[in-house]
Amino acid sequence: MHSSDPNFPYRRIIDDLRSAILTGELAAGERLSSEWKLAEAYQASRTTVRRAIAVLRAEGLVVTKQGQGAFVRPVPVVRLRLTGANYRRHRRERLPGFNAQVIEQGQRPEQRLLAVESIGAPAEVADRLEVEHGAPVVVRRRLFLVNDQPVAQCDSYYPRSIAEGTPIAENGRIRGGVLSFIEDPSGPIHRVAGRSVDDLTSRMPTPSEAEELQLTTGIPVVRILRTIYDVDDMPLEVQESIAAADRHEFRYEVDMR
Repeated sequence: MHSSDPNFPYRRIIDDLRSAILTGELAAGERLSSEWKLAEAYQASRTTVRRAIAVLRAEGLVVTKQGQGAFVRPVPVVRLRLTGANYRRHRRERLPGFNAQVIEQGQRPEQRLLAVESIGAPAEVADRLEVEHGAPVVVRRRLFLVNDQPVAQCDSYYPRSIAEGTPIAENGRIRGGVLSFIEDPSGPIHRVAGRSVDDLTSRMPTPSEAEELQLTTGIPVVRILRTIYDVDDMPLEVQESIAAADRHEFRYEVDMR
């Protein structure tokens, strides 16, 4: 019997445990049955059980602890809900949307500002900001964390016409986030965000992304390219986020009225 046969113990162990983890039957942090119990249940050798668990570890579903066994990997999941009501409430609270939603879920958010640079606009960014390819833009590079674990990289690009001479172009935090500053009626920009458009793709991470997000082998990322427009439909910002796929849930609500 070949190992790809679904009746082969090795394959059944992998499929059954994976299903139990993904459906929540085995909860985050829960210990898997011991090697000898799994071997007995599946009429397999402990070597076969170890090989099966190694596959689940490579998929990022379990972690092993010396002398203790294998456990369902505890992963902080960020549930990001994109609605106009959420956006307006967070603006009133002067909290960035990511921080506000993580706090609402009882977790601890952090945004690390890695760099603020003036660069030539990459083609995708230039097209969305409606500037020439290579035109000067300001990019603010950040790392998002939940409970001290990195969950996403985010590079936010702004046209020089908006950012130049403002705190957006400076290497420092902005209370409430950049959009709060842009919308401040007493500030130098005072433009109002009207809508956003998100383009999502999934892929495997680059080596540097896997290192920075602390991804185990086999975990993909979701790339979100978000363009934010003002009420006159002029682009304000392009965000390129690389999010760990196993640490996010996305929900979009669209008012069709």
